[in-house]
Amino acid sequence: MDIILTNMRKNMKNTQEAINKLLDEIACEYNVKKLQSQKNKPCKKPPKPGAAQGNCPFEGAMVALGPITDAAHLVNSPVACTRNPWGSRGSLSSGSELYQMGFSTDLSENNVIFGGEKKLEKAILHIAKRYNPAAIFVYATCVTALIGDDIDTICKKAAHQIGIPVVYINSPGFLGSKNLGNRIAGEALLDYVVGTAEPEFTTPFDINIIGDYNVAGEIWNVLPLFQKLGIRVLSKMTGDARYQEICYAHRAKLNVVICSNVSLKMVQTMQERYGITYIEESFYGMENMNLCLRNIAAVFGDKYLQERTE
Repeated sequence: MDIILTNMRKNMKNTQEAINKLLDEIACEYNVKKLQSQKNKPCKKPPKPGAAQGNCPFEGAMVALGPITDAAHLVNSPVACTRNPWGSRGSLSSGSELYQMGFSTDLSENNVIFGGEKKLEKAILHIAKRYNPAAIFVYATCVTALIGDDIDTICKKAAHQIGIPVVYINSPGFLGSKNLGNRIAGEALLDYVVGTAEPEFTTPFDINIIGDYNVAGEIWNVLPLFQKLGIRVLSKMTGDARYQEICYAHRAKLNVVICSNVSLKMVQTMQERYGITYIEESFYGMENMNLCLRNIAAVFGDKYLQERTE
């Protein structure tokens, strides 16, 4: 029992350290305006237990990763947790519709008592055999975090068996807010996906679009503009994305951030690791779109690209 309690305390400490790191965003517009003595305070403070806080980190993670259309998204939980994320977002796909299927381990009272690891492993193997996804994302929820299933080890073991990436998303609802879940998802992509493959070729004008989820198909109105300019969208994170394109997002020359609230930490990390510059832009409205295109061309500094943009 002492060993179990020690491990629980250690895991909770590590989790809190990771949460604080994700919440510490000194580059956002609000933090920049603060006094020097206050600039290191988190932008988003975790909610107090029991307070009304809106949706949970699990749903935030699902919102961010769900638009990866050729992946299977498996929720390790009682079946009730699975419904809400699929019903609340309208991210559209130009290809695979696998992401629209809701997969759940459907944990029961017996699993809560005796553990759900075997059920999770069986579910992963079944999905891989029947649907052949590009990857499987496995989401922890409140129940599985509380009973202490070793989901990470199960995912690594299953990935070795099936030869498909199985990515563990540690997003139990009691950690905090939906916004935190978005950030947890971005951190998982950086740790386990980005940089794991190479594109067939690169161009001087490769960009990533980060923070757009193609909720109403809006990305499809923007992509033709980049194509006409000769700017290649190497990766989309994650609207209408494919797993493979996220793997080689580290080869882009520029990150274009659409949702700064949840994506700044991600692009700052990519700048540190891969030297990718980022800018914050908006696709909404003619003036914003014009400014976005001009800013991208200005960053690349190519005379002919700037002329085409105008």
